[in-house]
Amino acid sequence: MTSADQPAPALTFARPVQVTVWGENRHEQAEPEVAARYPQGMHGAIAEGIRNNLGEASAVRTVTLDDPEHGLTEEVLASTDVLVWWGHAAHGEVADDVVERVHRHVLEGMGLIVLHSGHWSKIFMKLMGTTCTLRWRTEHDRELIWTVDPTHPIAQGIPHPMIIDEDEMYGEHFDVPAPDELIFLSTFSGGEVFRSGMTYRRGYGKIFYFRPGDQDFPTYFHEGVRRVISNGVQWAVTHRPERTTPTLLRYETEDFYTGHGYQGPMESDAESAAQSRAPSAASSEGTSEEAHA
Repeated sequence: MTSADQPAPALTFARPVQVTVWGENRHEQAEPEVAARYPQGMHGAIAEGIRNNLGEASAVRTVTLDDPEHGLTEEVLASTDVLVWWGHAAHGEVADDVVERVHRHVLEGMGLIVLHSGHWSKIFMKLMGTTCTLRWRTEHDRELIWTVDPTHPIAQGIPHPMIIDEDEMYGEHFDVPAPDELIFLSTFSGGEVFRSGMTYRRGYGKIFYFRPGDQDFPTYFHEGVRRVISNGVQWAVTHRPERTTPTLLRYETEDFYTGHGYQGPMESDAESAAQSRAPSAASSEGTSEEAHA
């Protein structure tokens, strides 16, 4: 038995990991060949792969762009440990207020897995702060995915290299910040290379970008790709007692545990100035009344 045949070691959690798979679901509706390739939608194939790999250790639901609030309500996000995102043709249709909501939850500790063309999604670009552009080609390229960090949890049980017989080509330069961790590097038939598996941390949230998965190819039925995504889901869980945004607090000398809210120097100065003006205003009003009497 090769290392690729062996199951990845399962992580143990106190409860099933709550996973939400978000799919744009546009190609499946508009292109019969894509609908035939992914009869349950690409989001359905991605969700199936996670369920097959993680079993009872996960609880997976799917939502799409056309759902109310794109399926990403406050209630859904608050109960989501890891959000998996695939989008391509309709990035601009994602409402800005929903993007802000997802962004806040990532900073508060929700994990985010961004797949393939999700590199140009509003949420990924907001988190990266760059154009997230790259070079591409759809010419049935063979992709070899090389493991750069074999010790990383996401790389466990993945063949080296992992071969995808046909997929879209992505090539450098990929305009993203230097990653916290580079796990996979892809090479293609034309000689191009691409950083295809990278992690980031933003606030309390963990982010994993993984390249494979164009709508024109059955990539999300590839067992290796499914295993990488499932490993990424387990890695992206943040264990915290509650979901909160990192907050600026002031701590007094020798007080290591009790922080106090802090507005900032300009706000504090403005408040102090307003308080200092209040008595003089009252005094002036009293003087005016006495003069009138």
